[in-house]
Amino acid sequence: MSAVGSASRAAVRRRKVQTAVIGLVVLCSTTTILLALALLGAASAPFERAFDRQRGAHVVAAFDRAKVSDGQLARTAGRPGVEAASGPYPQAVVDVPAQWRWVPPGPLTVVGRSDPAGGVDHVRLLAGRWATGPGEIVVSWHGRESPGPIEPGTKLTLRGTPALTVVGYAGSMSKSAGAWVAPEQMAALHPTAVQMLYRFTASSTDREIRDGLSQATAGLPQGSLTNTQSYLTLKRAFSAGADSYLPFLTVFGILGLLVSALIVGNVVSGAVVSGYRHIGVLKALGFTPNQVLAVYLTMVSVPAVAGCVVGTLIGDALSRPILRDAFSGIETGDASIGISAWVYAVCLLGMPALVLLAALVPALRAHRFSAARAISAGDAPRTGRGLRIQRGLGGTRLPRAVSLGLSQPFARPGRTAMTMAAIVLGVTTVTLTTGLTSTMVAFGKHGQNNGSAWVNVEAGRPGLGQRAPKLTDGQIEARLRSLPGADRVTARAITKVRLAGYTQPAAANFHRGDTRMYDSEVIQGHWPHGPGEAAVAPTFLSQHGLTVGDRITLYLNGRQAPVTIVGELIEGHADAVESTWETLAGLAPDLPTILYTVELADGADAEAYARAVKASDPGLYLMPGASPNTTTTTVIGVAAAFTVLLTVVAALGVFNTVLLNTRERRRDLGTLKSIGMTPRQVTVMTVTSVAGPGAVGGLLGVPLGIAAHRLLVDHVGQVAFPESMKNVWHTPQLALLVLAGVAIAVLGALIPARSAARMTIAKVLHNE
Repeated sequence: MSAVGSASRAAVRRRKVQTAVIGLVVLCSTTTILLALALLGAASAPFERAFDRQRGAHVVAAFDRAKVSDGQLARTAGRPGVEAASGPYPQAVVDVPAQWRWVPPGPLTVVGRSDPAGGVDHVRLLAGRWATGPGEIVVSWHGRESPGPIEPGTKLTLRGTPALTVVGYAGSMSKSAGAWVAPEQMAALHPTAVQMLYRFTASSTDREIRDGLSQATAGLPQGSLTNTQSYLTLKRAFSAGADSYLPFLTVFGILGLLVSALIVGNVVSGAVVSGYRHIGVLKALGFTPNQVLAVYLTMVSVPAVAGCVVGTLIGDALSRPILRDAFSGIETGDASIGISAWVYAVCLLGMPALVLLAALVPALRAHRFSAARAISAGDAPRTGRGLRIQRGLGGTRLPRAVSLGLSQPFARPGRTAMTMAAIVLGVTTVTLTTGLTSTMVAFGKHGQNNGSAWVNVEAGRPGLGQRAPKLTDGQIEARLRSLPGADRVTARAITKVRLAGYTQPAAANFHRGDTRMYDSEVIQGHWPHGPGEAAVAPTFLSQHGLTVGDRITLYLNGRQAPVTIVGELIEGHADAVESTWETLAGLAPDLPTILYTVELADGADAEAYARAVKASDPGLYLMPGASPNTTTTTVIGVAAAFTVLLTVVAALGVFNTVLLNTRERRRDLGTLKSIGMTPRQVTVMTVTSVAGPGAVGGLLGVPLGIAAHRLLVDHVGQVAFPESMKNVWHTPQLALLVLAGVAIAVLGALIPARSAARMTIAKVLHNE
């Protein structure tokens, strides 16, 4: 074994505490960074790969076939900026009268294509075959698992046309249609539009998409372009769940990286300062400056690599359930959700490199010292600002142990600054997590702010194998109101509608009854109460480019209903619209009620009410209660876990600083004990030496944590937190958080302080 290897192994064994600190902080940071990078990669790369593999359309455009000819549309494929185009394909919007497997009642966009291939939007056939003649249809599959074999004779019933035989299931990353038929079948569906699929040479931003579409459609008759859908909207919807986690994990990852750099720099700096004599001996024995540098870098590389490997394994295990939750309920198409290889490479190579970089600057001091200077520096008495401040504090009325302790941080200002920075980050993390926990707990309870229990009752649907209720809609609502414990009751009809100007349908919920129970769901505006009013989620507004006060038009069964967006919900689906029963009357007055929501009175027994509902009509089914919000649970759990880890790491940084200080000051401690300082006074002096930096760290860390909390809760795309969920800080709570810096410092200093207090004069003189 080389001399450098032997010296490095000896350094690792001799500095067990510092080795453990470096390993733990790197483990913590690697785990957090891997989680953040895994989400970042899963939010974009799988979609891009699957989209490019299917030659997805940057824009799916629908044109009014009464205003533009197929020849005019075909010529748009050669316009500047158009990389490729497919079409024109006849398009019809048909009505599905009742739930068919995963296809809900409402409008269904059907396109006539002779084959699934083409220059743009290669539709992937998942089961069965493509429709080749009249009477056949291929249905878009929205599940994440394989649809399985086609059952012979499976029929899809459409309003106003004979039932079609389902011959295949297919998927399109462009979401260009809900179903496909052979061109010969389209005449029976009475198409009113023509579909074109475009890929543009520049398509990375919304502006480039708009410019490309403008160039392609330039010169076409006015008003011929009726609907468009950008692939960027699909991409944002694909990553919406991951985007809710990403800000939290990114902030914790950055905090972990900063703590890692500070702790490593502090450990190596302390090792160099406390090991001047050791450095001199190594150089006297023939070690070159580069070999001494290699010893110190190897000393930190061993625990860094070990912590990085273990942190990668832990991060890999934690990331899988988080990815499942982040992409649950999202139509991922061909996109395979997983962790990319580059994420592991960045963590396994980048983290050790960061540790080496953090250790390089203090280790260069050992590189520069000559043997004689290093040995003399190790024995030289201390002078400078620390002693001057110590003499100044000695003239005050403070107890001698306290005055000595308060002056110690000034003896090593660089080390004190790094230790205080670690405390600041620890307090910042504690403050951030406290605020996040309060916000997420309030978010998990939103909509039920009065603490009342809710019961959801579904009217049985024979099409899904359920027994139909004996009571009519009005009788069911009256019965639910009359049962003991009921306070408020709302009825809901659910269907799919088409939005003017957009190719993808939306889910519409129409409410009737005591809708005041939903008032707390709204962050801006109000819950819809009258005809022509609607409320939507923040993601709906962002993905459709709308704001509160804008108007949209809903289409269903050949009818239309203009509605004004009067409210923005705290959260919700990006393709859902909440409206009123009066609005439904203008679209589908015969649409049956599917769901009833009952808010129980204070103190009512939810189980007894549920039994009474079931006894009143066997065709009424109790829906499972609202499960805890998984995003809330995950964010709180991850934040709490990493807060504990980073707080422990910050305390270990203090531990390392105090340990180095006590080792450097053995001679001073022996002298103080020889003139009468008691072990209790030694403990007080040592703890006081870090209590001051801890208090300053608390004062700095609390506002940083509050700022980080506000930054996070203001930039979660899927949720718009109201001010009541953001303003979670109170004076007593802030005072305790400031004291968290002192607590971290005292926690880290206590063990080495007790060790210094037990040190005997004889042992100090023996070591000297």
